[in-house]
Amino acid sequence: MTIMIIGLLIFLGSHSVRIFAEDWRQRQIAQRGETTWKVAYSAVSIVGLAIAIYGFGQMRLDPIYIWYPPMGMRHAVALLMVPAFIMLAAAYVPGNAIKAKLGHPMMLAVKIWAFAHLLANGRLGDIIFFAAFLIWAILAFKTAKKRNRLTPSAPVSTSKMATIAAVLVGLIAYVVFAFYLHTALIGVPVFS
Repeated sequence: MTIMIIGLLIFLGSHSVRIFAEDWRQRQIAQRGETTWKVAYSAVSIVGLAIAIYGFGQMRLDPIYIWYPPMGMRHAVALLMVPAFIMLAAAYVPGNAIKAKLGHPMMLAVKIWAFAHLLANGRLGDIIFFAAFLIWAILAFKTAKKRNRLTPSAPVSTSKMATIAAVLVGLIAYVVFAFYLHTALIGVPVFS
């Protein structure tokens, strides 16, 4: 579990710079350039995520159970992941009304994903893993909304087609992940 926690600290720590050290981040970008910052940030993030995922897999080999969730919680997760995937898609489809309305749909998707998985997993490692992401997403969303209030941006033009595309991409991604990739990548079937 220690490996997973180290990975989480690296990954979520790098993603928390805008929460806790925005001035420092801006100075680094000004001194080193935006491209250098993005490359370094990406490298640290990838390393942290890889370590966290490896540690998560290792933790599953010798689990410590805190509680045993009822089977119905799996169905709740499956249901909650539908809007999470739609919000994740909305973060990337330009000009959709979901992103225009919510502002930061990816962080909301992470919140839903983490909360849903906390409902259905009772191992200590799972609780630490998903709670860490949930806490990060709450803090990151709050900070991003505050940043938006301080420096509001111009209204974004939206279209029905972009919104429909975001929903369809999210639904297709959900089906592919739930029925095929979750078992292959995570080792746990969504529907069993």
